[in-house]
This record gives sequence, C-alpha cells and structure tokens, in this order.
Amino acid sequence: MAIRYRITKRVNSISNIKKEQFIMQAVNTGTVGIERISKEISIESSLSIVDVKAVLIALGIKMQFHLEEGKIVDLEDIGKFKIGFKCKAEDNARNLTPKRSIKKYHLNYQPSLAIKRRLKKAITTYKEGSRSI
Repeated sequence: MAIRYRITKRVNSISNIKKEQFIMQAVNTGTVGIERISKEISIESSLSIVDVKAVLIALGIKMQFHLEEGKIVDLEDIGKFKIGFKCKAEDNARNLTPKRSIKKYHLNYQPSLAIKRRLKKAITTYKEGSRSI
C-alpha cells in the first residue's frame, strides 16, 4: 500500500522572519474500526468475530486501568503506551500542584522494534489527486 500526501503552505512562527514555506503532509484514507479488525482477525484465525471483539474491548479496558495506575503497557509486537501530561512551568517548585499545573493528559506511544524497522524502509507515497502510485 501507499501513503497519500498533500503539499501545504505554512508560516514559520518560531523564527523572527515570518516567511511562507511548504511542507508535505500525510493524508489519511479513512478509519478502520473494531468491527472490521475483528472480522479480519476472525477470518485469519479459528476465533469468531464476537470472541475477537470481546478480547479487543477487554484489552482497551485493561490498558486504561493500568495506564491510570502509572504503568507502561507493553504490547510487544505493537509497542508501548504510557501516560504523559503537559505542565505549566513555575519559578518555585512549591507552586507546582497537579490541579493548577497540569494542563492536559496525553498518551505516548513507542512503536515496537519491528514497526520501527518497517517505518525506516521506504514506504511508497503518492500525491493527493494523482492517479498513479
């Protein structure tokens, strides 16, 4: 498969000279949900769609539980997940409190070594709107 991209104009707001520049931006081609993934795994295994879906739902629940306990969830061939947060800086450490200082929580994902190696290889790309890949 190939990854679609588009060329987008951006203004560099970090530098003192605000000039327009162009970047290549990956474009997604849709969303794959739990139903489709369950069906695909079911076709490739001896498990029913319902069994696969139940395991995926249970995985999501267990991941949330362990992440909220501050643990790293290591799904081996998939990668590792851990909770992080964006925090406001203070001049004095005593002014830091979770309620006032933490702005938002997010999930950090580190792909497995196999996925990293796959991403390092050349992935086919094509420009949005073009007919050839």
